[in-house]
Amino acid sequence: MLCFMYIVAYISFVSLFVYKRALYFNDVVKGSNSIAEGNFDLVIEEKGNDAIKVLAHNFNNIKNGYKASMAEQIKSERLKTELITNVSHDLKTPLTSIINYVDLLKNQDLSEEEKDSYIEILDRKSQRLKVLIDDLFEASKMSSGAVELEREQVDIAAILRQTLGELDEKINKSSLVFRANIPAEKIYLYLDGKKTWRVFENLINNALKYSQPNTRVYIDLLDRESSVLFIIKNVANYEMDFDPEEIFERFKRGDKSRNTEGSGLGLAIARSIVELQQGKMNIEIDGDLFKVIVEFKKM
Repeated sequence: MLCFMYIVAYISFVSLFVYKRALYFNDVVKGSNSIAEGNFDLVIEEKGNDAIKVLAHNFNNIKNGYKASMAEQIKSERLKTELITNVSHDLKTPLTSIINYVDLLKNQDLSEEEKDSYIEILDRKSQRLKVLIDDLFEASKMSSGAVELEREQVDIAAILRQTLGELDEKINKSSLVFRANIPAEKIYLYLDGKKTWRVFENLINNALKYSQPNTRVYIDLLDRESSVLFIIKNVANYEMDFDPEEIFERFKRGDKSRNTEGSGLGLAIARSIVELQQGKMNIEIDGDLFKVIVEFKKM
């Protein structure tokens, strides 16, 4: 009799367990149907320690992956729209000025002084247009990987000093105070010297354009055991309410007014060059402090 009661109790327990798992399986099926209908906010409960839990976990993973993919696609479409808008704006501005000044030069009553002034403006606007087109072409090559690197052992400290020297006139004309901490000894890395110079030029020019007047710009070159860090910090002259990663997108600017001259490609080109040389480039934002960190690994 006692044995019979044990058997009945065991069967009841098993039946109850099977019934609960069947209900849970039904919940998983309902959840998967809801996800299939587009409810990507639903989270299927994962409980137990059997194949049904694994199934629920897999459905959640598939849903999360698809949701992330959709978010990335929406972001990509938004950035593509912004890219077209920004390219159109940045190319149209100097082109419109050129057309207007050409029309003014057609006026026969202009004095020689006025003509010279207009020609000077035309030259400046034409150069601006050329820079935009050249940067766009270079950014396109970088993104496609169609760039040949001429890597060799170069002194990165000397390249940084050279860059600062060539930009010395622009720096002196600005109201900014540059503080550069560059080791006196040579630091050799296996890099493309010309393209690494372009990285430094772009980042220093970025600081010149977007720094609050009468503030300091700090540049550090740090020689670590396994890598070399280039760090540039400046106080921004605008509110930085953007995603640091998005500022690397082509024609993307933190300064949404787009009042400063620039292609909006400088950071994107710099990062592409760094990554082509197996380096890393990141941005950190702390209030109004804008900080760019470039890291090159030692071979």
